[in-house]
Amino acid sequence: MFFYRRSHKENGMNGTPSVKSGFDNEKYLVLQSENIRERISKFGGKLYLELGGKIFDDLHASRVLPGFEPDSKIKMLTQLKDNAEIVAVINSWDIEKSKVCGDTGVTYDLEVLRLIDAFRARGFLANSVVLTQYDSQNAADKFRDRLLSLGLNVYRHHLIPGYPSDVQQIAGENGFGKNEYVRTERSLVVITSPGSGSGKMAACLSQLYHDHKNGVGSGYAKYETFPVWDLPLKHPVNLAYEAATADLNDVNMIDPFHLEAYGKTAINYNRDIEIFPVLNAIMEKISGSSPYRSPTDMGVNTAGRCIIDGEIVKYASKQEIIRRYYASRCSVKEGRGNKSSVFKLEMLMKQAGITPENRNVVAPVMKMAGESKRHVIGIELRDGRIITGKASPLMCASAAMLLNALKILGRIDDSIPLISPSVIGPVREMKTEYFSNGCQRLYADEILIALSVSAATSPVADVAFRKLPELRGCEAHSSVILPTADESVFRKLGVNVTCEPQYQTSDLYQGTET
Repeated sequence: MFFYRRSHKENGMNGTPSVKSGFDNEKYLVLQSENIRERISKFGGKLYLELGGKIFDDLHASRVLPGFEPDSKIKMLTQLKDNAEIVAVINSWDIEKSKVCGDTGVTYDLEVLRLIDAFRARGFLANSVVLTQYDSQNAADKFRDRLLSLGLNVYRHHLIPGYPSDVQQIAGENGFGKNEYVRTERSLVVITSPGSGSGKMAACLSQLYHDHKNGVGSGYAKYETFPVWDLPLKHPVNLAYEAATADLNDVNMIDPFHLEAYGKTAINYNRDIEIFPVLNAIMEKISGSSPYRSPTDMGVNTAGRCIIDGEIVKYASKQEIIRRYYASRCSVKEGRGNKSSVFKLEMLMKQAGITPENRNVVAPVMKMAGESKRHVIGIELRDGRIITGKASPLMCASAAMLLNALKILGRIDDSIPLISPSVIGPVREMKTEYFSNGCQRLYADEILIALSVSAATSPVADVAFRKLPELRGCEAHSSVILPTADESVFRKLGVNVTCEPQYQTSDLYQGTET
């Protein structure tokens, strides 16, 4: 069953669905490369480039800036790889808490290993990991032992009392002086991490301090896409950045240093503004003066100059805020989040002039779920049609919705079965009899495997199977929290899915299948 989407004006949002491009990625690559090369030329010895956001798969940027390619950053860095090396930074408390990356679904410690592998596969030198805010955490020590066993260099940076306001303490022997010095070989040192709040800037400043002690000339620059410094403070793109870091309580601010130095408004965020006096103090110790007059000066961000359709970008950014709101509510329900993040996201939605109902797929899903008393999930296709699926004894709602959507995309009559009973039967038998799984219902991954098998002999199934790539970038909503297996399928398909903060059953234990 499907519904036609209401117009965006009817929903209280102006703009166009985010699958259309509002960002010139080619222009961005040219401008950004020029900016980074210019910054490198300012420092003759060594440059520490703090790389914010995701490198290989910056899905947040691609969602709020439709047209931005998720691998743009690595494309630029590859041009510099002969003179560059990678240092990965991870907050020890994130290891202790088993913090999970929202886009990849893996814990931060495993994401570090994935990042190193990905860099090495592209020919980069990547041998070092820094554990920030280290305080002998048990999980951090175990991770350190694992890294050492893998032949990596591991360095510990401690939590400094008074950071980031006590400049004398920080830039002294009892501050950065207590940190282990990261030994590097190349002129460009790229500092990266699994996510926000990992301590990349502090690691860079610590290196500048030790370089100064060792007589090594070095500089610092920051490459971070958000917030976009030359967009307004309350622009949806910048509000979406606050939504993405709601758990860190990051706040976008007008850069007071930039305003004082140049008489121009620029947008930065609280942590950069707070740390700027520290950076200035360290730079002055190195060369007698700082090359920067504001934290915005530190950045090399040209994203704002590459937006080609402001309405598309605004619409996409507002949708991201709503997605983050649903994710935060589900985290609270699952005992992983806190209500303060939900409150902040509610405030951001108010500032953006939106509500959860501005997500087109929500209302049809909740209406059908209320009427059927079943788990329902719906997806908004690129042309605006909304396709739904309900849970049944045969398959879960996600599986039903996917088959329904593929039929619509393939122009296949609803009465035609895509998967032969001769294929589904053995799959269910293997699941229930051989795997001793009490749930006979097939989940999304299982139904897609069955579809791929059927595609080998059924032309109709093959047509549906070949339509899977057309789901990438589509928006979906579930009336309940999805099982882990289904959530993983949507992530791999590139479908942006949100869930109501409700469980499908009243069971106390909610496993990977419910």
